[in-house]
Amino acid sequence: MSLVRVTDLTVEFGGLRAVDGLSFTLERGAALALVGESGSGKSTVASALLGLHHGTGARVGGSIEVAGTDVQAASDGELRRLRGAKAAMVFQDPLSSLDPYYAIGDQIAEVYRVHTRGSRRAARARAVEVLDRVGIPDSPRRSRSRPHEFSGGMRQRALIAMALACEPELLIADEPTTALDVTVQAQILDLLHTLREETGMGLLLVTHDVGVAAESVDDVLVMRHGRVVEQGPVVGVLGAPAQPYTRELLSAVPRVDAVRAPSQVSDEVVLEASGLRREFGRGKRAVTAVDDVTLTVHRGETLGVVGESGSGKTTLGRMLVGLLEPTAGEVRHDGHARVGVNPAVQMVFQDPVSSLNPRRSVGESIADPLRARGERDEGRIRERVTELLERVGLEGAHYQRYPHEFSGGQRQRVGIARALAADPRVIVCDEPVSALDVTTQAQVVALLGELQRELGLALVFVAHDLAVVRQVSDRVAVMRRGRIIETGPADEVYDHPRDPYTRQLLAAVPALDPEAAARRRAARRELASA
Repeated sequence: MSLVRVTDLTVEFGGLRAVDGLSFTLERGAALALVGESGSGKSTVASALLGLHHGTGARVGGSIEVAGTDVQAASDGELRRLRGAKAAMVFQDPLSSLDPYYAIGDQIAEVYRVHTRGSRRAARARAVEVLDRVGIPDSPRRSRSRPHEFSGGMRQRALIAMALACEPELLIADEPTTALDVTVQAQILDLLHTLREETGMGLLLVTHDVGVAAESVDDVLVMRHGRVVEQGPVVGVLGAPAQPYTRELLSAVPRVDAVRAPSQVSDEVVLEASGLRREFGRGKRAVTAVDDVTLTVHRGETLGVVGESGSGKTTLGRMLVGLLEPTAGEVRHDGHARVGVNPAVQMVFQDPVSSLNPRRSVGESIADPLRARGERDEGRIRERVTELLERVGLEGAHYQRYPHEFSGGQRQRVGIARALAADPRVIVCDEPVSALDVTTQAQVVALLGELQRELGLALVFVAHDLAVVRQVSDRVAVMRRGRIIETGPADEVYDHPRDPYTRQLLAAVPALDPEAAARRRAARRELASA
């Protein structure tokens, strides 16, 4: 009997049909990826497998069987026994899934006790055991740590450990690597593969990242608007897609081996940093986030800054804009030393939701830089904001709309329009596409390139996604532990990396070829065991 059997599944929220006639099976020990853009219905399917729509007002039709349980007919008690004991879910954001007030080990132990009725001592031992199994070092000690004391990758490992506490037959992973660096992402994907081999559990991977699917699964199901577009073995679907939409998704995926057409870069230096250093804290507790960084940016140029979380790249970006004051060194704009915010250097942030005031219309947010420069004529302000909205591919009529009324890609366009309102010479983009689907990502990247060419802008593109950085950059600086360890023309850094750390980053980028992905996974395993 199949581990998962879904037949003609429909899910409706009010008048919206989020899933429409979906059918698939997943065998024991196998791995299936649900791939699609935001709004395709893939997370809705994952939630339906655990009966999470029960009692929400959603209308669920069709048949769902998971590990021998008829989810549609199951009572609340049967669903509780299914969740955690037979099927477990790992969510995208571990911070929102873990209680910030309790130790990681206590939270895992509680899951174990709820489903097994085991003693506190046994539950505690099980928590330490599964933390060790997912690669948390010194697991007896770290089990007493709280979520904020873990890095993003370690929190995701802790969530996987919690899912494994009761040895489930099915693991559902909903975008488990979206916010992670490439090296940490590779570690998590390798971990899921190893656990599947060792335990025989089935894996349902929900992702918008086609490369992650290629690295991780046997079969792929491509979704769009709640329907199946294409499904089959990963080698066939990704290697020779039959449907135009699948080909469109694949063509939008940034490639680490792509070569960018040269930009019209001027000799004029518009931004310089000399000996930048930034410390947080004092005395023995001081942490150096950026250490002796020197760089230049020319008019019309894109400088990519790559590195893992904690490398100092975001701190560097905030100093370039003037949002943080350097502990040492200086930032010069157009040859002049500058302290504080300069309208000529603007920033586009990673999360447009948190950088836009939810209580104000997007038009008012875009108007802020205009008013800050002294513009008082409301007619001219309205006219300029309308022009900026249309310039970034939105409508002037969107002025009165609020951030929650826009998609992620549209909100990022609003963030770009707000940056343009100050007529900048330089825009620092801090992970501007990391939370977006590949097609939306491609649209935002294309917009930035178009604006750069038309306005002669210089861009500093800060990101952990090496494929995206190569796609947009003329030059690249690689950061590690607060320092730039390698810099040069993008093609040179990517094709002939000098530093071992740069080579390590490039080796962790997901491969779209499943066979190549398997070879690289084996190589990483050999390296880890050496």
